[in-house]
Amino acid sequence: MPSYCGFPPDPGTLLASWNLDPLLLAALGLGALLARKAGNPGPALAGVAVLAVALVSPLCSLSVALFAARSLHHLLIVAVAAPLIAASLPASRRGSVGTWLLISTAVLWAWHVPAAYDAALTDARLYWAMQLSLLVSAVAFWRALAAAPAPAALLGAVGGMAQMGMLGSLLTFAPRPLYLSHLLTTQPWGLDPLADQQLGGLVMWVLGMIPYAAAAAWLSRRAWRQVSAA
Repeated sequence: MPSYCGFPPDPGTLLASWNLDPLLLAALGLGALLARKAGNPGPALAGVAVLAVALVSPLCSLSVALFAARSLHHLLIVAVAAPLIAASLPASRRGSVGTWLLISTAVLWAWHVPAAYDAALTDARLYWAMQLSLLVSAVAFWRALAAAPAPAALLGAVGGMAQMGMLGSLLTFAPRPLYLSHLLTTQPWGLDPLADQQLGGLVMWVLGMIPYAAAAAWLSRRAWRQVSAA
């Protein structure tokens, strides 16, 4: 059974592998219309554009073939689109940043359990449960981060960076391939399944930590300015 994003592409067919699901395109169009009405529409529109890259562009198809592409796909959702969307919404005090860090971390890690991951790639309903739960929990985390006092927000950003790095390192140093979905799909790309998994782990470990590190740096600078102005 093919994934929601189709069959695994090879290098010769990748650029033609766009996901033009009309329901998805309609949902993204509706998201763009709602974003234009947000108090701060720029980040929201950018967030919708990032979601389009993750779900419509050939990256969607490539993520069926390569775990490394799936790692990038997930990062675009939780660490790029989510904070952009959160920036266009009022800061939320419903739940502490620590609570939402735990929830968003649990969601991300749960979908990387091999059985859950493999099931989501073969069942469209589970696939969308994965995408929506990742996005919603990440947006809630970034909104809580914006609402938290400086010390708690800084700890939340560092915690987000740490959990992303830990998950990436576990995947990088796993002694064997974990995901059945990619055992037979990586060879056209010149990678064996373990090398693909290691590359995906590095994507999460290195690239995945950057947005959280940037948030921590910005929060530290804001706190320092507040202290200096006092």
